[in-house]
Amino acid sequence: MPGEYADRNRAVANQRLSGSNARWKWTTEYNCRSIAETAMYRVKQLFRGSLTPRDYDCQVAEALAMVRALNKMTKAGMLESIRIA
Repeated sequence: MPGEYADRNRAVANQRLSGSNARWKWTTEYNCRSIAETAMYRVKQLFRGSLTPRDYDCQVAEALAMVRALNKMTKAGMLESIRIA
């Protein structure tokens, strides 16, 4: 049983030693993973909710197509700002 949770126990111990959750996330680069997961969640919620292909390469292509479409929609909805001197 102890070997089964070794990675989790190590992560919890490192988190306690660092003193704060934010510092632990920064040192382990968990924040990058969290940001990526949140972005993918938002894209999937906006379009369909899941990636349909079973093949990994096809899933990557579908995800990139969704992100490209989202970027085009965002750009189309953005206001153009003009600097007034």
